[in-house]
Amino acid sequence: MTNPIESNYPALRILKVASCPTASGKGTLTYHVGCNASNAIQFRVVQNSGGGYFSAEWVAWEAIQPALESAALPLTSFPLIKLYQGKSTNTPAFLMAVLKQEGLVRNLEGNVRGYELLDSLPFLTAMKDLIASNVNLT
Repeated sequence: MTNPIESNYPALRILKVASCPTASGKGTLTYHVGCNASNAIQFRVVQNSGGGYFSAEWVAWEAIQPALESAALPLTSFPLIKLYQGKSTNTPAFLMAVLKQEGLVRNLEGNVRGYELLDSLPFLTAMKDLIASNVNLT
C-alpha cells in the first residue's frame, strides 16, 4: 500500500533517520534528511512523541538557509513558517529543533528561544558523503 504522505512528493532518497528533543523538551522528534535527484538536501519531521500536530512535508535546505540568513537576530522559527504549505504552527519550531540537532543552528547564550546560524559546511560535507555512499533508508 502506498503511503499517502510519500505520494505527494517526488522520489527522494532518505540519507539519514534520526531523533532529537523538541525545543520544550516535552517530546522527541523523529526526522529524515534526504535528497532529491539533483542531490538537493531536504528535511522532514515524521514523528513526535509529544503528541503535537506537525506537517510531514519535505523542505529544502536551499529554502531554509536563505530564510534564516535574511531573518532578524535572534533567529526564531518564524521565518520558516512560509516554507510549509501545511497549517501546523508546530512544524517550523520542530524543524528548528532538527536544525539544532544537525549543528546548523545553536541557542544564543541566555536565550532559550533565540538561535544563531552556524557554518553549514560540516553538515553538508557529511550529507555529501552519504549521497556518495548511495545510502537509501526507508
